[in-house]
Amino acid sequence: MTDKSKINELDEKKIEQAHLDDVVEKIKKSEDQLQEHMNVAEEDLKVINNAFDDIHLGMDGDSISMDAALSIHQQQQMLDERNNSWQQSKQRYGILKKLEKNPFFARLDFQEKGEPREETVYIGLSSFTDKNDHFLVYDWRAPISSIYYDGKLGKVTYMTPDGEQEVNLFLKRQFLVEDGKIKAYFDTQETIGDQMLLEVLDGKSSTHMKGIVKTIQKEQNKIIRDTTSKLLFVQGAAGSGKTSAILQRIAYLLYRYRGTLTSSQVVMFSPNSLFNDYIKDVLPEMGEQNMVQMTYKQFLARRLPNLSVESLSQQFETVVDTANKNISKFVSDIEFFNILTNYSKLLDQSGMAFKNIKFQGKVFIPKEKIQEIYYSYGPQYNLGNRLDATVDRLIKMLHRKMGAEMRSNWVSERIENLDKEQLQALYNAADQEFKNGDEEKKFLARKIVAVTMQGVYKYIKHLRFLNVAGNYLNFLKAVPKIVDLEQRGITKEQWEEYTTNFVKSFNSKQISMNNLSPYLYLYDLVTGKHGELDMKFVFIDEIQDYTPFQLAYMKYKFPRARYTMLGDLNQSIFTKKNSQTLLSEAQSLFEADETRVVQLVHSYRSTKQITDFTKAILTNGQKIEPFNREGDLPNLFMADSESESLKQVMTQLKVNDKRKFTTAIIAKTLEDADHLHELLEEKGVKSTLIRSENQRLATGTIVLPSFLAKGLEFDAVIMWDASKDKFDEDEQQLVYTIASRAMHKLTIASIGELSQLLQRVPEKFYTREK
Repeated sequence: MTDKSKINELDEKKIEQAHLDDVVEKIKKSEDQLQEHMNVAEEDLKVINNAFDDIHLGMDGDSISMDAALSIHQQQQMLDERNNSWQQSKQRYGILKKLEKNPFFARLDFQEKGEPREETVYIGLSSFTDKNDHFLVYDWRAPISSIYYDGKLGKVTYMTPDGEQEVNLFLKRQFLVEDGKIKAYFDTQETIGDQMLLEVLDGKSSTHMKGIVKTIQKEQNKIIRDTTSKLLFVQGAAGSGKTSAILQRIAYLLYRYRGTLTSSQVVMFSPNSLFNDYIKDVLPEMGEQNMVQMTYKQFLARRLPNLSVESLSQQFETVVDTANKNISKFVSDIEFFNILTNYSKLLDQSGMAFKNIKFQGKVFIPKEKIQEIYYSYGPQYNLGNRLDATVDRLIKMLHRKMGAEMRSNWVSERIENLDKEQLQALYNAADQEFKNGDEEKKFLARKIVAVTMQGVYKYIKHLRFLNVAGNYLNFLKAVPKIVDLEQRGITKEQWEEYTTNFVKSFNSKQISMNNLSPYLYLYDLVTGKHGELDMKFVFIDEIQDYTPFQLAYMKYKFPRARYTMLGDLNQSIFTKKNSQTLLSEAQSLFEADETRVVQLVHSYRSTKQITDFTKAILTNGQKIEPFNREGDLPNLFMADSESESLKQVMTQLKVNDKRKFTTAIIAKTLEDADHLHELLEEKGVKSTLIRSENQRLATGTIVLPSFLAKGLEFDAVIMWDASKDKFDEDEQQLVYTIASRAMHKLTIASIGELSQLLQRVPEKFYTREK
């Protein structure tokens, strides 16, 4: 660089800093105005609340005048409006505070086709205008901002709500700003310059994911701004920014459809609750409310409060033999979903199972009678309507029964035994009058029977007379008559054992993940429940650990939604090799022209050395391209005993601590993680054991089982006990998942001979420690 260009760069930096200072000053003024507005809104809220209290105090105890009712309604409306205004101002104030520290991260100079003058725009986390509504900063989600992410210099097109727009782009500048000061800027022809990425990627990991919008890549931008696909399927290598892009996509959609889309109409299914906690700050950082967030298991298990669903740990550690693998594959496929759908149609003719309706310990309406009523309705009734009609009929029977019960001896006895307070509680008014004693007795009898029969009424209304488990068991027993199980590698005896295990588990108030979705799907079909129609966008993360049945059921539950499915088919922990066919299975649920597949092949999380190592673990993995960020080669410790391996791990922890790295020691199973945590504790080494998905990540060293590491990243990872035969041949993807969590440092610890899955990694990709 010549002296002249250095001077020009310094001058340019001063000019940019002056512009930034000017924008910050205007942001601060806007903050002050907002603060005043919020103070006024708070005062108004107090005044309205006080007036509310006065209206209530002035009201008669038992009645309310029309004027008072109108006044309350008006006051409530005013209260809601002020409260809404205050909430919006508070949210905007939070965004301005963020903008004050870092108003913008990019500048574009361009000329629109057909326009005489060049334009300059700055891009930041949120839009900001001056008092004349002139844009000083454009939101990163605005149509014009896509040029920053997609375009090189020269002619560039971008989509606006009115269609495609062409511009000639002269300058693309990226800024690194800290607390209102420009640290550096880069002029680039590329989408996002490498210096910018390196600055962000060299940072340390955190217990919460950050929402970084300045380094969105071109491929990620395609995902974020897609508004046409019914199914957007994102296959991304470990560390390719899948989850970031998806959260940015949610923020973009909430911005794009502001006014018609709320965060409650967007649901994201995460791999576990630990991950939910990890990403919970990302959307609020971008000024948006969090979407509905849950795991697939939480979504279903909340409907079965009396059953405990197989935990992640149980699911992961179940030993699966060939017979179980074949059954598991069969019950997880779309074919099984279709078999169950067709079976439900047979229930229109016969076979629906019911339970007796009891009253005071005796059978009140027998199940045979309920079945007779249910099938008395003609073929024009479907399952849902048939059930509604049955409920109406049973309620009428209940009312008739009430009349008969009023004359029962137990009712007369109950009335005679009532004390004064109990009588008073049954009367409609304290001074209620009756023509005669018979009328009073009739009134009290009706009240007593109604209260006593309330439980039966609820039992009918809540469809508890349906024998849900019985219906599902009948279905399982019918399967061998519907399909040829032998063709699927399943014997009659193996299927009978599977059916018996369902009954055993159910009687112990437990249900497996394999049975959970079909069980609830059959219930939905029988009751005519058609899912949540107002849900507009469904996001499914770590798609490789879902089964085709679960995806089909999800589509049934959210029939009007657009789906974004993302994952890494190299990282399936639960579905193992079955994951490779998942993409075609998912696509079969949608029309071909409504589906889009995006591949993210660049891995940004890890250094080049770690990515090269993890790539070599896979024998038939997807294409993965490392980002050129240099670091240490992964290191391998070989030990003859557990105690020696522990010493090696402690040595590595000291090295990592010196570099201020957060280290995750990842063991295969929960039992392994538990044991290691105890060993470290005995040696006085502080660490946090993550035993379940409901815990939160902590700072410092953490120890966790492999199935909870999904989607997370750490400065340093130590893979504990990567020994021979510790991992089965089909757990290659699990080993890859563990190793690819590391950002800056990866260590493998083996007791005895190294795992056969790691022996295939060429020695040039790691160093062997003495």
